[in-house]
Amino acid sequence: MFKQEEQLTFGPRGHFLNHLQCFSPDDEWVVYDTRNDDTQIQQTSSIEMVNTATKEIRVLYQVSQPNAHGPGVGAATFSPVADQVIFIHGIRNSNADRPYAFTRRTGVSIQLAQPGEPIFMDARNIYPPFTPGALRGGTHAHSWSGDGKWIVFTYNDEIIAQLAKTNPDRKDLRTVGVMFPKPVPVGAEATGENNSGEMFTVLVAEVTENPMPGSDQIDRAFDETWVGKTGYQKTDGTWQKRAIAFQGNVRTLAGKLQTEVFMVDLPDEDTLTVARDPDWPLAGTESQLPGIPKGVVQRRISFTPDGLSGPRFWLRSTPDGKWIAFLAKDQQGIINIFAISPNGGPIKQLTFNREPISGQFNFSSDGKIIAYVAGGKIHLTETESGMTQQIEQNHLPGEEPTGAVVWANRRNDLIYNRYIHEGNDKYLQVFILKGKDK
Repeated sequence: MFKQEEQLTFGPRGHFLNHLQCFSPDDEWVVYDTRNDDTQIQQTSSIEMVNTATKEIRVLYQVSQPNAHGPGVGAATFSPVADQVIFIHGIRNSNADRPYAFTRRTGVSIQLAQPGEPIFMDARNIYPPFTPGALRGGTHAHSWSGDGKWIVFTYNDEIIAQLAKTNPDRKDLRTVGVMFPKPVPVGAEATGENNSGEMFTVLVAEVTENPMPGSDQIDRAFDETWVGKTGYQKTDGTWQKRAIAFQGNVRTLAGKLQTEVFMVDLPDEDTLTVARDPDWPLAGTESQLPGIPKGVVQRRISFTPDGLSGPRFWLRSTPDGKWIAFLAKDQQGIINIFAISPNGGPIKQLTFNREPISGQFNFSSDGKIIAYVAGGKIHLTETESGMTQQIEQNHLPGEEPTGAVVWANRRNDLIYNRYIHEGNDKYLQVFILKGKDK
């Protein structure tokens, strides 16, 4: 099915792939940041891409004055329709007193035709009066919708994080939001904390500090995914154009923390610019998160005995929107992939491995095959039959595939990371398995 593995990047530094949307729309380029492990964003200063044919490397963005405390860049993803990437960018004034943090980052975009010229996507304003359409903290894990017009992200709020330092009843609760094209101007100020943005940004997941045991309230929303390239079909036969699924932490009646799958159907742009509750503004207040927009209703779709489990990895949807896939333990206690309809209902087991899945998984462009790493090897599982093929690769200990295995948009190519030893050190490099000609 694949030609021999090829190494695309070389040299004594990291080449860190995001967990999805790494290929350019034409599949000619792969984007990455220069971390050597997942914890180093604040010390990472460049976003690059490598050509899958020639192995040419181009620098897309370089932080002008990096320091040990930030600002930091990472987690780059390609638009599915345009020559444009988005990535995490720490707040530009980062220093020892104001280092890179969950609440101090934003989404910055680069157009390939204009490398080095940052486009700030989400607006930020941490000083009252706050700005509708801007947030007050940090966005990350940016993922493009199928049409490349909207972006979903995970969020932590700086205002609530500061409040939590003096009020033990308040917590900085991770949540989920979306942005769509509508510029949001934010006035200039001297600290460098604020910025205008090209997108209107709102939170769409509702979190609470103390979820009622046995309820569907959650204290954390995370690891989100778009549902389908063009949405999904509801039980009444109508089509929901845009929706996201995410993981949420609930409390059982016994008080146990448990992770389940939640859904949010998204209304059109005009509705999202109006607050659902007039007493809870979109911009938030000095004691409240930004408000939830009108027309946004959160619902739980999974009710499992023990919750999702395994490493922290994002949900995935099939391209047709029929299934939302997640990791959980099977009856033998092994982490495998399961799926549920966005309408809820019975859960279907997709993989039946005897070794636990250890990295993020991705569906092929037609939704027929899932690629992932288990036992240090790449596996391909057919979604309908459950038949699994293990790609035989002989690697030195510590140089096995790690993290996500990502499909090309149109080709049957796969990319992934492997550490390669150089002397006493090792560095993440990008590898590709090119699909054989039909």
